[in-house]
Amino acid sequence: MAHDAWLSKELKEGKVLCLACGHACKLEPGEYGKCGVRVNENGKLKSTVYGLAAAVHVDPVEKKPLFHFLPDTPVFSIGTVGCNFCCKFCQNWEISQHPQTHNYEVFGQDLPPQRIVELALETGSKSVAYTYNEPIVYFEYTYDTAKLAKEKGLKNIYVTSGFETRRAIDELAPYVDAMNIDIKYFDDENYRKISCARLKPVLQAIEYAHGKGIWIETTTLIIPGINDSDEELRQIAKFQADLSPDMPWHISRFHPDYKMLDRPVTPIETLVRAYEIGKEAGLKYIYVGNYPDADRESTYCPGCGYKVIERQGYIGERVVNHLDEEGNCPKCHTHIAGVWK
Repeated sequence: MAHDAWLSKELKEGKVLCLACGHACKLEPGEYGKCGVRVNENGKLKSTVYGLAAAVHVDPVEKKPLFHFLPDTPVFSIGTVGCNFCCKFCQNWEISQHPQTHNYEVFGQDLPPQRIVELALETGSKSVAYTYNEPIVYFEYTYDTAKLAKEKGLKNIYVTSGFETRRAIDELAPYVDAMNIDIKYFDDENYRKISCARLKPVLQAIEYAHGKGIWIETTTLIIPGINDSDEELRQIAKFQADLSPDMPWHISRFHPDYKMLDRPVTPIETLVRAYEIGKEAGLKYIYVGNYPDADRESTYCPGCGYKVIERQGYIGERVVNHLDEEGNCPKCHTHIAGVWK
């Protein structure tokens, strides 16, 4: 059943403007947004996936990935169908692209906000993550859930491609504690051609959310021949280091998927090179993902070099946190940026 998508503005002649993401879809009656799940019904914007969870799991928080946010804790994770991007390499395309490829059909289990919070508490989770597909497309569902979760002492996480509007971030900021935001490329043409989006709104969203006090970590999936040049990696690293050298950067290994089956797996040498480029740019915390590398998955104190958080094995499989309760290095007492309690 369609639910009011109140992050919107009614226009003349029955049109409606969606205010959730950078696409700013202006919809005629009966028309759907690019996400496939926000629709103009008789001059009012509706969400077709409110309370309808297509994916539900309890994950380690490291899988989001968040390495400086309540390490070694479980997170109750949900997602719906639909997405405002069309990434050709999407790993979750079965849910993210389902409405757009099935005449706006949606599916999922009935899971209202109150029940999500109850399940999170029952499973011992310390936070709720809105993930698997792009959470801004089901903004109202995430907002209501996050507000209830906060009241019960849970934290909230957005795993996002970073196309939120300032208005959306303003609404989320009191309740969302952390975001992992993709910087997919540092090239607007690739954003348009491969992901049906644009670069500038992503960079603006990262800057704005960071300025609102939300803990931010970023992820770049390094795709051979697309975004793996030294120049582009330096641009990403410089943007982030200029914003905050304390902001972790996850560099992730590409595996062929969905419509991008013609590219090889990212060479290990490329990941190592990206890691070094990040260090040269001044970033303090860089992590290799989608590949077991205990040295480059662990956290080191920028003050003395001590390994303050050890990570080994599959994501979140073995995490040993040596920080004190305040997030300080046990050797030299340098504070490690993050959310530790």
